[in-house]
Amino acid sequence: MAGQATVRERRWAGRLRWIYCAPLLLMLTLGAWSFASPVGAGPDDDFHLASVWCSRGGTVACTPGQHADDRMMSVAFRNSVCYARIQSRSAHCQDALGLELDGEKWLTNRGNFHHDYPAPYYATMRVFAGDDLTTGALTMRLVNSAVFVALATALAFLLAPSRRQTLLWGWLVSLIPLGMFLVASNNPSGWSITGVGTTYLAALGWFETRGRRRLGLAALYLVGVLMAAGSRADAGLYAVGASIIAGLLTFEPTRQWRLAALLPLAGVVLALALFASTDIGGVAMVQPDDGGGVGGPGEVSALAPTAGVALAIYNLMQLPDLWTGIWGTWGLGWLDTPVPAVVPWGMAVAFALVVFAGLSHLNLRKAICVGGVVAVLVALPVFLLTRAGNRVGEVVQPRYFLPLLLLLALVALTALPGARVVRLTRVQTAAILVVMAAANSVSLQVNIRRYVTGTDHQGLNLDAGKQWWWHDAVMGPTAVWALGSAAFAGLLVVLWPLLRRWTVGNAAVGESRTGESPVLAAS
Repeated sequence: MAGQATVRERRWAGRLRWIYCAPLLLMLTLGAWSFASPVGAGPDDDFHLASVWCSRGGTVACTPGQHADDRMMSVAFRNSVCYARIQSRSAHCQDALGLELDGEKWLTNRGNFHHDYPAPYYATMRVFAGDDLTTGALTMRLVNSAVFVALATALAFLLAPSRRQTLLWGWLVSLIPLGMFLVASNNPSGWSITGVGTTYLAALGWFETRGRRRLGLAALYLVGVLMAAGSRADAGLYAVGASIIAGLLTFEPTRQWRLAALLPLAGVVLALALFASTDIGGVAMVQPDDGGGVGGPGEVSALAPTAGVALAIYNLMQLPDLWTGIWGTWGLGWLDTPVPAVVPWGMAVAFALVVFAGLSHLNLRKAICVGGVVAVLVALPVFLLTRAGNRVGEVVQPRYFLPLLLLLALVALTALPGARVVRLTRVQTAAILVVMAAANSVSLQVNIRRYVTGTDHQGLNLDAGKQWWWHDAVMGPTAVWALGSAAFAGLLVVLWPLLRRWTVGNAAVGESRTGESPVLAAS
C-alpha cells in the first residue's frame, strides 16, 4: 500500500505546474496593494464608502436626513480622508479624529443619494462592509481583488489557446500602476476595469468556443457586464461597445452565429437598463467640484483657451497627458501620490511595443474595431471637457478611460485566423517583464510611503519613522512592499512560458489537440 501511495504521489507531482501558482501570486500582489493605503485613500472614497453603508436603508452610520437626497452620516467617513490632497500629511490624522461609525454625525448630501452611480456595486459591497469602517474597507478591497483573480483564472482556463496571450498581455500592460491601485480599492472604477475586460474576452470566447466551456464563458460574460454596468454608467456603455466589437470580429453569416448573438444582445439590454437607472445628467463624468471631489494633477496654464473651438483644439493637443495618467503621469489616490517618471515612461513604452506587435496583423474588421476604440478615446474626453469649459488637467481623470485603453490593448492583441498574436524575441519579452516588475515595485513603495510618513520623508525602509500603519497588522509596511514586489515578479516568471508561446489562429504552435485544458497544455 505504501508503494502504491508513493506512485500516486509521484503522478500528482508530475501533473503539478508552476502555472498553478499564478492565482496565488496575483492575489498576493493585489493583497499588498489593498494594504498599501489607509481607509479613504481611493479617489472620492468618502463618497463611495458612505454610499456603501447607506445602500440598504438606515444603519448606525447612516440615518435619514431632512430631504430625500441627504443623510445624517457618521463623521468617520469625512475623517477618513483627513490627509487627502496634502502630500506631506500621513494617515496618522485618522487616529486623532477617529473612525468609529457610532460617533458624531453630520448632515450631508455627499453620497449616491442622487442615483449618479448604479446601485449594484454599493449593494454588493454592503454585504462585506459590516459595522466597522476599517475592517469593512479592507474586506471589500480583498473581495474585489479575489473577484479579479477568480475571473482572470477562469478566463485563462476556458478561453481558446490563441486568446491566452490576449488575456495576459492585455491586462499586464494596462494595469500598472493605476489599475492595480483601483482593482484593489473601494472605488467602483475597479469593477469597471474588471468588468469591461471580462466582458470582451468572455464574449469573444462565447462566439469561438464549443462544448461545456462555452456555458462557463456565458456566465463570465454576464458577470462582466453586471460588474461594468453596475459600477459606473460610462463603464456600462464601454461594455456595450466591447460586446459589439466581439461580435464584429467573429461575425459569420450563419444561423449558428445569429443564435449565439442572443447572449451579447441580452448583455447589451442589461447594460442599458442599468445605465437608465442612473441620473443621466450625472453620468457625464464632468461634475462640479463641491470641495470633496478630485480635480486634476496640477495647475493649467493661464494662457490656455477657455471656450469654443480653441478649447477643443487645446484639449486635443493635450489629450496624451490624460491617457498616460493610467501609467503614472497623474498621481495615485486623490491624485496626491506622485509616481517617479520611470514608471509612466517604462509602462507607456511597454504598452506601445506590445500593442503595435498585436497590430502587425490586421484585416478590415480588426482595423475598424481598433479605429473605433481610438476614436472614442479621442472624441469622448475632448467633448466632455470642452462642453463643460474644462481643460485637460481639470476634473476629468484618467481612471474614467482606463477600461477603454484596456479594451484597445485587448482588441489589438486579438489573433486573426492564421496569424501570430505577439511576436517578440526572448530579449524583448524579458525586457518588458523587467520593466513591469520594476514599475509595480516602485509604485507600490511610493504609494505606501505617501501614507506612512507623507512624501516629505523618503528612504527604502518604510518602517523607519512611520507615523501610520494598520493596527495589529502582522506585517509592517516594508514587508508588505517586499511581498507585493516579489509576488508580482514571481507571477511574471511563472507566466513566461505563456507570454513567450506563439499562437496561430485558434491553436497554439505545437499544442496538443486532444482537448486538454489550455492552461495545462501551455505549461
